[in-house]
Amino acid sequence: MRFPRPRWLLLAPAALLALAPGALASALGDPVELPSPARGLNLLVVGTDSRARVTAAEKERFRLGGKGCDCTDVMMLVHLSARNDRISVVSLPRDSLAELPGPHTDVRDGAVHDSHPAKINAAHAEGGALLTVETVEAATGLDVHRFLKVDFRRFMDAVDRIDGGVPICTTKPLKDPSTGLDLPVGTKRVGGGEGLQYVRSRKADGEMDFGRIRKQHRFVVNALDRLRSGGVFREPRKLAALASTLRGTEPAERGSSPAELLSLAARLRAVPLSRTEFATVPVRGFNPPVEGAGSTVGWDAEGAAEVFARLRADRPLPPGDAVAPSEISVADYAPARGSSLICP
Repeated sequence: MRFPRPRWLLLAPAALLALAPGALASALGDPVELPSPARGLNLLVVGTDSRARVTAAEKERFRLGGKGCDCTDVMMLVHLSARNDRISVVSLPRDSLAELPGPHTDVRDGAVHDSHPAKINAAHAEGGALLTVETVEAATGLDVHRFLKVDFRRFMDAVDRIDGGVPICTTKPLKDPSTGLDLPVGTKRVGGGEGLQYVRSRKADGEMDFGRIRKQHRFVVNALDRLRSGGVFREPRKLAALASTLRGTEPAERGSSPAELLSLAARLRAVPLSRTEFATVPVRGFNPPVEGAGSTVGWDAEGAAEVFARLRADRPLPPGDAVAPSEISVADYAPARGSSLICP
């Protein structure tokens, strides 16, 4: 789906600044308003490992070498309640075993594949946004209403648009030789490059992907807090630039338009961080190697079913003690309030 050239680019800065968020959204072109399903809105936010448009100097400084596979190494299912009074975020580990629905066309070579097992992060590399959405819908039983993809370039540029940077904090030193992360105890405000090092770090605390997911949750919360306290949510021109940066220009099945992102920002602003919750899907353990997929993470079937049933019913996530893994779990399921993740 291709979106028209945003009409806000034709507006003079003074006129743009005079627009309220709702009016600004209408100036950005269709579609403007997000869907309003009776049981809440589901947005799938993914982060890919694409290095497109990242400079050689940035690759060296922020340890971004290597070749990306266009895999979705970050996958967050964001549920905004129908009453706009609660946000639930559930991360899906990148190595989760999934069934890629078929038949589907491989975007890399045009081959047509039947359904087959794979790591969930491989869906995007193989079938783009559409297959990613269909895979998540099949795995969760939820309708995905909108899709947002952020690559390295968009992430860094978006974070750099947050005045004063985003706070990151730790109670113990964090050092990761792979990403170059080197954080002392305390709080530090970072721009896009250092922020990317932080959310990519798997080896700093020995918790691998599960620790990385918790860092991502903390970063999202502190970015939202800074957007509010720093005034970006109240400055139409800055907000429009941020929305356009996040969205980019690449067409995507069910992709959010910049105007819809502005509408989402207005709704996010109305939800206090105490009414947000962050969790990782309940995990049972690691599966035996699967042909075509290798070593994968297995969800706890009963726990995951309960989590997604709550979202389908537009209810809060179940508390940690209500989701007991059926086997030994490699990562505790314990939703965290967003207000508990704010850095001092």
